[in-house]
Amino acid sequence: MLASNTGLWIRAILMPELKYKRVLLKLSGEALAGDTGYGIEEGMIRFIAREIKEVSVLGLQIAVVVGGGNIFRGLVATAQGMDRAVADYMGMLATVINGLALQDALEQVRIDTRVQTAIEMKEIAEPFIRRRAIRHLEKGRVVIFVGGTGNPYFTTDTAAALRAMEIGAEVVFKATKVDGVYTADPLKDPTAQKFDELTYIEVLNRKLNVMDSTAISLCMDNHFPIVVFNLRERGILKQLVFGEKVGTIVKAKSS
Repeated sequence: MLASNTGLWIRAILMPELKYKRVLLKLSGEALAGDTGYGIEEGMIRFIAREIKEVSVLGLQIAVVVGGGNIFRGLVATAQGMDRAVADYMGMLATVINGLALQDALEQVRIDTRVQTAIEMKEIAEPFIRRRAIRHLEKGRVVIFVGGTGNPYFTTDTAAALRAMEIGAEVVFKATKVDGVYTADPLKDPTAQKFDELTYIEVLNRKLNVMDSTAISLCMDNHFPIVVFNLRERGILKQLVFGEKVGTIVKAKSS
């Protein structure tokens, strides 16, 4: 018993303190598709599950909002003549599929999860109840929010900002395919320059592709920081929760 307690004491001293206690991770549907561009790529979702586990076991309370663009994109369908509300509801259902897939991947690596949906479907997921979500987080469970906000005309970016504030998270981690926010798409423009920090107003004025304008405005009004990072970098979530400067941070004022 003494040796066991000594080991815990040593780890407590050597382990740096977490910068955040509770965070919200925003995953796009495309992130789950990996390099295939459509559907759910098994290797990628397992990788994401392992990355989430790595920070969850440290005591971080983590909630996830998932998009559905790998299965169905409402705006594309609207452009082809579908009613916008119908298309958005179909997109919300796509996020449920992704949420269940992520739940399965997390539970296969022995992380307890709960899926909460903004659109009631009690046979497969809990309804979103703020106090219940917070209680799950306090018990060490990963909570996956699906169904967007439950309303058409709002994106899952806005759902991420809204849920983050409702559950008392400290930051939104926005996962992308590049290591931050650039002046242009760095995958297409080799001259694109990366920003280390941005203000909400700069994001809106420059029309940078961080989150949609509604989500940015919501974060701005509530002084809520956003960190944009490359999900595919192994160990990146661990770096973020220990406060290492990676990606791009969007906040009220630049340093």
